[in-house]
Amino acid sequence: MIKGLAKLSSLGIWVWMVLTPAIVNAQLKKSTPSKPNIIFILTDDLGYGDLGVFFQNQRREKADPKLPFQFTPNLDKMAASGAQLTNQYCNAPVCAPSRASLLTGLNQGNAKVRDNQFDKQIENNHTIATVLKTAGYATSVIGKWGLQGETKDEPNWPAHPQKRGFDDFFGYMRHADGHEHYPYEGVYRGKKEVWDNYKNVADSLSKCYTTDLWTARAKKWIVDHEISKGADKPFFMFLAYDSPHAVLELPTQAYPEGKGLKGGIQWLGTPGNMINTASGKVDSFVHPDYQNATYDDGKVKNAPWPDTFKRYATATRRIDDAVGDILQLLEDLKISENTIVVFTSDNGPSIEAYLPAEYVPNTPQFFASYGPFDGIKRDVWEGGLRMPTLVTWAQHIPAGKVVVSPSMLSDWLPTFADVAGVSAPARTDGVSLVPSLTGKGTQAESLIYSEYSEGGKTPDFKEFEASRRGRKRGQMQMIRLGDFVGVRYDIKSADDDFEIYDIVSDPKQTTNLAAVPSCEGLQAQMKAKSLQVRKADLEAPRPYDKAQIPSVELLDKTIPGLSWKFFKGDFPYVVSETGLVESSSGVSKHLGEEMPKSRPGMTLYEGYIKVATDGEYSFSLQASGKAYMRMHEAELIDADFGYQSVSQETQRVYLKAGYHPVKIYYLREAGKQPILSLKMRYGGTDWKPLKSTDFYHTK
Repeated sequence: MIKGLAKLSSLGIWVWMVLTPAIVNAQLKKSTPSKPNIIFILTDDLGYGDLGVFFQNQRREKADPKLPFQFTPNLDKMAASGAQLTNQYCNAPVCAPSRASLLTGLNQGNAKVRDNQFDKQIENNHTIATVLKTAGYATSVIGKWGLQGETKDEPNWPAHPQKRGFDDFFGYMRHADGHEHYPYEGVYRGKKEVWDNYKNVADSLSKCYTTDLWTARAKKWIVDHEISKGADKPFFMFLAYDSPHAVLELPTQAYPEGKGLKGGIQWLGTPGNMINTASGKVDSFVHPDYQNATYDDGKVKNAPWPDTFKRYATATRRIDDAVGDILQLLEDLKISENTIVVFTSDNGPSIEAYLPAEYVPNTPQFFASYGPFDGIKRDVWEGGLRMPTLVTWAQHIPAGKVVVSPSMLSDWLPTFADVAGVSAPARTDGVSLVPSLTGKGTQAESLIYSEYSEGGKTPDFKEFEASRRGRKRGQMQMIRLGDFVGVRYDIKSADDDFEIYDIVSDPKQTTNLAAVPSCEGLQAQMKAKSLQVRKADLEAPRPYDKAQIPSVELLDKTIPGLSWKFFKGDFPYVVSETGLVESSSGVSKHLGEEMPKSRPGMTLYEGYIKVATDGEYSFSLQASGKAYMRMHEAELIDADFGYQSVSQETQRVYLKAGYHPVKIYYLREAGKQPILSLKMRYGGTDWKPLKSTDFYHTK
């Protein structure tokens, strides 16, 4: 069978679809790859409360006519067959930084894309795709990108997905294009561009509703891959829907009958008739479950739902149908048992809707899309950050599992590296979630931290706590330590107190525990940790950027020198030590000389640097090969991806006097004299070379 999809008949079905299942199956490899396929499905502005299994089913069960509700039957089925992650957070409460943190595995304290930096290029560094390619994966991204970097020389964007580890891209390149769900017609936001790698193909996409378009393309890509490569090469797909965000446009027609290989949404491949729903009337179909829906609006019983909310519910239901369609395709291709599917959202529900003035303004209040929480998109309250996350992986994740341990989107890079059998990069802030998903092994604690700046206010919703209605956002932070969440709004300095909530017993964050004497230590811990997990970024300034990072108190006696561990292996990049077993270890006398000359591998130095005076410190690192350095949990120096051997990398930080933990990873170039040089200076003084005896460790 030819690679790609065959030309289609006038009946609008694939030629190969009329083949018997036996013939289709004959085209697919019979063996099963040892590494699982991975599909990561990301929606845009879908709230925790929008899913039936997370919240809407509870509203339905109350049978209260004042509580309208949505249905998500396919996602509920997915939840029943796999795991619900009820405490997963996005890294930022708005799409661009959230998606960048997902792809790079960095929290917002270390990320290069922060705040409202839409269309800023994602850094040329490790991504989920580059890491999985080292494990032999084929990679694709379909849907919304928005991390390409601005350029007048399109389509040569500096951070085109194919320059960040993806083999194939089909979708919206620019962030704002995702505000329109009919790229050819541009019903409410004007005509948009859809890129097939480096070619704009929007002119061929008449009447293509993007949820359907991305789904059809995803199914086509999966089938093509299985026919051409199959078990010889696992795949990773990042499927990024641009709905239900923004225009709340409607599909052209009902979701096609059936699902999977022979039903549901199909790619036809003919310009002007690209998919099998590219006919009928644009922006017209309301799902039958909502067409005549009524509720008690407080004034009128059995009042019809406003059209705006019929649109929202239909858009969400379309995603639900699409997920069911894709899951059935995996069954039909006999690859479901070896495919991980993750479904989630990029941030909390939005109050935005780019609809004509005659429509009722969109508000997540109608369905309580924020669930049992306060806050929406652009808030660091739970409603803005808590995500509706589902995961299936047959024979590995028990059906109906509920994972309550906290996690973030940045944990997926190390999770996927783990299942693919490769090490995550050392720069990754996340941890593998495999233990909590499968029940095997000990789950490492995730770092739950977010920072964001926004000029608006938390909405004045009557359902929200009075203290935060209409509250100015400004500079914000959120940090979670165990069962407790700390939140700061409109931050003026690092000395501002966190509001503290027991998020397990008080998910709506109604009782601020900051004034409780027993929480004084927790307040100090949150203030310290929120400085120790981040580095300043000139393009996203914070009022605490120059605050002095607290040192740590050491109870054990310190000993001069850094402890070191050598990990044998031919590593393609500086890797995290998680899951590795050292082949030798000791205490260093000279940085760089502990690595055996005859064996490839990486040396990790660990210990503390002691500074005598509060103030500004600068560090400079040079290495033959690659290196990476952390201080506390923040990136200090990255000399790994793209690093030119022996070039100088510097970083400035503000430190309190005392001990500061450091990790230095060193991957020496084979056959070359080891060079690992680290210098430090205080303020404007001269640079001082640091020797191993300038560091300390404990037994």
